[in-house]
Formats: sequence, C-alpha cells, structure tokens
Amino acid sequence: MTTSTCSSSGSRTRERSRFHPTRPDAGDREAFDAHHRRIRDNPETTLLAVETDGELAGTIGSYPMEGDIEVTYWIDPARWGRGIASAALAEFLAVERRRPLSARVAEHNHGSIAVLQRAGFVRVGEETSYADGVGRDVVELVHRLD
Repeated sequence: MTTSTCSSSGSRTRERSRFHPTRPDAGDREAFDAHHRRIRDNPETTLLAVETDGELAGTIGSYPMEGDIEVTYWIDPARWGRGIASAALAEFLAVERRRPLSARVAEHNHGSIAVLQRAGFVRVGEETSYADGVGRDVVELVHRLD
C-alpha cells in the first residue's frame, strides 16, 4: 500500500495567494518562483509537501480567501488514482484545525470531487470564473467542511 505524508521542508510554510494551475505560461520559472515567495512569506497560509514512498508527490495547503479558509492540493498526474490525494487530505485535516474550510474544484474534475466528499466536504454552490490557462470560463464547484 502506498502511504502519503504531509511534511514541510524545515519550518511550517504559509501562503495567501490562490494556486493557479491554469496560468498562461506554466513554464515561466520566474513567475513560479515569485508566486512561491509570496506563499512562503504569508504567515496565514499553510503549505506542505505530500510525499509518497519517500518521493515528492505534490503539495497541500490552506490559505485565507475572501474571508474563508480554502484548502488546495496538487498531486502529480502520474500518481493519480492511487488514493494519494485522499490520504494527504485526511492527514492534512488533522493539522489544519480551522473550520469551516472551503474548497473549489472544476466541475469536470470528478476525481477531486470524490476526494473532497470522502473527507466530509459538502457541495454548497458553484461559481464561474475565467481561467487564463484554458482561455475560457470554468465552472468551479464550491465545497465546505464544518
């Protein structure tokens, strides 16, 4: 069985800005580094590594957004379908004790919707917003954990 662990590199890291996996140039290293500097510099955000079998598999975190605390995670697509996101989120929820928590997921991302629901998140709404990376509006389902 593959196990996931949440860990930080040294100290606990916090972020404020939202992850944007659909940014216009995913290969722009300077923009990536600047984004993560802002993340690390904000004391209100938690950002942890997700490790599987001793290797980096992704990230998971929480951050303030418009008065809510939002949860975000990213898992290497080559590792999807192995329960890593579900295990990481379950472990993360023991670390992130603030409630309620919100999470947003694109309506077509059925795997991530299932991850949130298994962790006890309930769908409370939806929003449509423009995603730079795909060049169009995307419907996000909003979930909440009390």
